[in-house]
Amino acid sequence: MVDSREFVLSKQLLRSGTSIGANVAESTAAQSASDFIHKLSIASKEARETKYWLMLLMQSRLIDYNYSTYLKDIDEIINILTSIIKTMQEKKRS
Repeated sequence: MVDSREFVLSKQLLRSGTSIGANVAESTAAQSASDFIHKLSIASKEARETKYWLMLLMQSRLIDYNYSTYLKDIDEIINILTSIIKTMQEKKRS
C-alpha cells in the first residue's frame, strides 16, 4: 500500500520540479531585463524547493532509492540559474 506521506512529498516534488522549467520557459518571453531576472529568480527558488523535497524524501526513507544523482543535478541547475541571474544583474548595472 502506498504511504500517504510518500504521495504528499512526491506531489510537492513534481510541482516544484516542473515549475523550474515553466519559469525558465516564461523567461524567454520576458518584456525586460528586470522581468527576465524576476522569472529566473522564481525558477531558482523552485529549484531550491525541489532540492528540499528531494532531501526530505531521501531522509524519510519512504522510498528506497539513491537520490545522489538528482541532488547533484539540482545543485547544478541552482548554480546555473544563480550565475545567469548575477550576470544579468551586473549587465543591468552597467
